[in-house]
Amino acid sequence: MVSILHGLRPLQLLAYAPMPTPDAYLRIAIPSPLRRVFDYLPPKLCSTRLEPGMRVKVPFGQREVVGVLLGTADQSDVPRNKLKHAIVILDDLPVVPRDIFRTLNWAAGYYHHPIGEVFATALPALLRTDAPAQGQQIDHWQVSPMGATIDPTSLKRAPRQAALLHRLQQARAEGLGAHVFSNDEGDWRGAINRLEEHGWVTHTRRDAWQVIPPPRELEGEHTLNPEQAHAVTVVTRALAEFQTFLLEGITGSGKTEVYLRIIESVLAQGRQALVLVPEIGLTPQLVQRFNTRLNTPLVVLHSHLTDHERLNAWLAARENKAGVVIGTRSALFTPLPGLGVIIVDEEHDLSYKQQDGFRYHARDLAIMRARECGVPIVLGSATPSLESLFNVQQGRSQVLHLSQRAGNARPPQFRVLDIRGLKMSENLSPPLIQTTRAHLAANGQVLLFLNRRGYAPMLLCHGCGWVATCPRCDARMTLHRHDHRLRCHHCGSERPLPNKCPECKGEELRQLGYGTERIEEDLQQHFPDATIVRIDRDSTRRKGSMQQLLDEIHSGRGQILVGTQMLAKGHHFPQVTLAAILDADYGLYSADFRAAERMAQQVLQVAGRSGRAERQGEVLIQTHHPENPLLATLLQRGYRAFAGELLQERQATTWPPYSHLALLRAEATHAEQPMAFLQQAKQLAARYQVPGVQLLGPLPAPMPKRAGRYRAQLLIQASERPALHQLLKPWVLELENAKTSRQVRWTLDVDPMELF
Repeated sequence: MVSILHGLRPLQLLAYAPMPTPDAYLRIAIPSPLRRVFDYLPPKLCSTRLEPGMRVKVPFGQREVVGVLLGTADQSDVPRNKLKHAIVILDDLPVVPRDIFRTLNWAAGYYHHPIGEVFATALPALLRTDAPAQGQQIDHWQVSPMGATIDPTSLKRAPRQAALLHRLQQARAEGLGAHVFSNDEGDWRGAINRLEEHGWVTHTRRDAWQVIPPPRELEGEHTLNPEQAHAVTVVTRALAEFQTFLLEGITGSGKTEVYLRIIESVLAQGRQALVLVPEIGLTPQLVQRFNTRLNTPLVVLHSHLTDHERLNAWLAARENKAGVVIGTRSALFTPLPGLGVIIVDEEHDLSYKQQDGFRYHARDLAIMRARECGVPIVLGSATPSLESLFNVQQGRSQVLHLSQRAGNARPPQFRVLDIRGLKMSENLSPPLIQTTRAHLAANGQVLLFLNRRGYAPMLLCHGCGWVATCPRCDARMTLHRHDHRLRCHHCGSERPLPNKCPECKGEELRQLGYGTERIEEDLQQHFPDATIVRIDRDSTRRKGSMQQLLDEIHSGRGQILVGTQMLAKGHHFPQVTLAAILDADYGLYSADFRAAERMAQQVLQVAGRSGRAERQGEVLIQTHHPENPLLATLLQRGYRAFAGELLQERQATTWPPYSHLALLRAEATHAEQPMAFLQQAKQLAARYQVPGVQLLGPLPAPMPKRAGRYRAQLLIQASERPALHQLLKPWVLELENAKTSRQVRWTLDVDPMELF
């Protein structure tokens, strides 16, 4: 966690000047793989007041690129006659405000990543170009003083004009934008043009981010139980200072209600709130919930937005027009001049870790930003990460417990199904089928969880043993029967489903294993009259499809829900009374030291979808290992006891959080090149002789070949965090200049979340 990270010496923030002197040098972060800052001379014609965080267009090799000004200096290591002039300063004000500037500066040092790429990651895509920091223009109408006196009911022959005039009168001075009418049927634009001709409305063009939604009817507050009230009181008392809170609440305990009360207090002070969620799929329901309670403009930031939509939301937040920002990982970098609190929902979720490029952890950087701004941060989870629980033990975070479900809901009952020796129907045991039938008869919804999409993970020839494998990866291809394709879930390559074995031409091709598509098909055989809703990456690929499926579930039309972790995370399904985990064995015996922790989090997240209303829920867990001691501890003594045992194991084996890791990965088109590079890297590291640091490997990656490239890795483990960075800081600079580094792509992952 960031609160215990060793603070590396950051790049010094150089003071800005009203305008550059002829002898000044501009220090610019340019998005490139080089871990350095580039010096330039000021533009030949420049009268702009310079501040860190402004964008600057500069020549870079044969290209012109956009970088971020880090400051000015009065000297450079490069002779002045070798430096080029910057082309133009693109902004009048910094696009990277001071708190984000400092956070990014620290992150570049901590993660040992090129600072230019770090700053580029924090900007919307359009601002990585020379596009102006301006939003889209939209049509906007307001009722005129004359129009305010007109009775809409007098327009009996023009009902559409009457309806539009009535809506604009209700909106008063705020008016309404074209986006409000865009879904209306009929010629609304012709009707509003008639109103404008009468002089009853006025038309303007506004930036999209300036359009404030009209007042709406708000839902009343829910009564807090004592634990919720205590959590709200503790956090709101700390709104003027940095403090980290871990809101540990069982599923269904009302964490969202606590978030809302805290945000209401922040808004009452005229400040803003940033709410991070792990998945795009969780944003629609959270936005809907927040919109019914908070009378403030709210914007959403995630990767499914267009570039213009993202910039519009970013500008609304920067101009303090949006009181709340909800978003996934990269929303962390949204400028919020009135930031009053940061909330990280499902803080344990792996999705907060960026797995390529700039490999930051959004939860950890959120803590750094909260500290920089002097505001509290709330980390919420029913199954906190071991790092967060360790921080509580060390006194770095304050825990707030929610041990009861909100309202009259009761915790679900768990039942372990020993499926050894049972005659299975695909991956459904007879007791599960029988229990599903009983819950459907009682008008309950049933949720079945399997974290494998597709139809079958393996296609095998019974005649010769041929297996469908990916030509670009050391992995089997998954059968997707719906569209008769074989797909690799690692590199995305696909091909048609063969009718015969490519090797022996035999026709007996067997489909082994189970995915959500196959479970859906089997459920249709057992429950032909039930409506089955499948939620996974395949079924939600089209824009808006996720919301359509969720609407079907909430309406009650969807009776059996089957899906991957997209279905299990954070959703509120009040009609679900049975949740079943079809394969709980994956995490029990994995080589990954984090597998048991993730298994427990997944089990309890799935269980949390059941019994969230009046009726008590039931949870069934299918396993071939019902006697597993970790599973028994989890179900009998709860997550806290389970996590306590895991922390003891981690301490005994010196895995994080009792040690600190970095992973050096390399890949190339030839199998020997990654290992050669990592062997040289290990030799270079050995020369530093940093006490308490050991290097493990190099070894081929768990999947040695992926997307046509061969991969290997070297693990660096340190007993103390400062020792790890003492090695990494000079080492990565040497690696950039190593001869073998030119033959490979290499990346350094500090605090890796996946080793296998």
